[in-house]
Amino acid sequence: MATTNSVLVTGGAGYIGAHTVWELHQAGFRPVIIDDLSASDTTLINGLTRMMGKPPVFYQGSCNDHAFLERVVSTEKPSSVIHFAAYKSVGESVREPLMYYRNNLVSLVNLLEVMKEFTINRCVFSSSCTVYGQPDQIPVDEATPMKRAESPYGATKQMGERILEDAVQANTDLHAISLRYFNPIGAHPSGQIGELPIGVPNNLVPYLTQVAVGEREKLTVFGNDYDTPDGSCIRDYIHVVDLAKAHVRALEKMDVLPQRFEVFNLGSGTGASVLELIHVFQKATGVKLKFVIGPRRSGDVEKVYANPAKANRLLDWHTELSTEDALRHAWSWQQHLKNLI
Repeated sequence: MATTNSVLVTGGAGYIGAHTVWELHQAGFRPVIIDDLSASDTTLINGLTRMMGKPPVFYQGSCNDHAFLERVVSTEKPSSVIHFAAYKSVGESVREPLMYYRNNLVSLVNLLEVMKEFTINRCVFSSSCTVYGQPDQIPVDEATPMKRAESPYGATKQMGERILEDAVQANTDLHAISLRYFNPIGAHPSGQIGELPIGVPNNLVPYLTQVAVGEREKLTVFGNDYDTPDGSCIRDYIHVVDLAKAHVRALEKMDVLPQRFEVFNLGSGTGASVLELIHVFQKATGVKLKFVIGPRRSGDVEKVYANPAKANRLLDWHTELSTEDALRHAWSWQQHLKNLI
């Protein structure tokens, strides 16, 4: 049987996972990290060690390895699971769809099987606003119909939620929450952990900060002919610290929610375009960015931002940090990164 406060965090050496590990630690939980380091390294584990004053519990391995999962769960006896481990690049998923379907779905099925085997009945799932496809109306709330996903990555999140919903239906002891992220950005204010892509960043802000620090020549804005005020895509940017805290709230509130399977949007509730984000960064840091306009990118949604009212109400969760805070913290993380690796 599970112990009371251990939480298994799959993908916990990654960007959102590491920030959530810290917030769990701060809230009195005992996080147990699983990560195969396929999309990260130990930099954020080392940062967590400095922040916590001791190394976090960490097992290197894949959620696609059923026997490995069984060994970790048997040893650590967690009471809950937060499942981040997944491939997450929209562009790569368009190029390598079968790799995404195999990794993202098999890992979730394995995890749910092991949870059932060891009577672990609480799961928080890392989902995405990509489940909505290109919505007809914005802001998007949880009742917004899912349309065909714009990418295989988005499709794996849609299917992951369906798998969870069916598992909850079949197991009356199981509770699950799917958190639909909008666009996480920023870094911890301490400068010890932040976004650390391997190779060329797929996300906007780390690419932007690498251009600002001189590691890359210029930033390409993919498309300026969308039906938006300045022609660039609109997204809902949320500080990663606010996002991480929502996972703790989800665990704390899970047993009192109206349904055993719930979905929540996690966003700021306002949209900002790519070009706006560039201007906010320049204002927040005083650093000029070299950028060019390129063609549209396959799989990109034109505009999407959240209505987070349900999470505000049922999870008692609200964003506290601004886009400008996030960009300032991301810039600080980028500047200090060379001293942390």
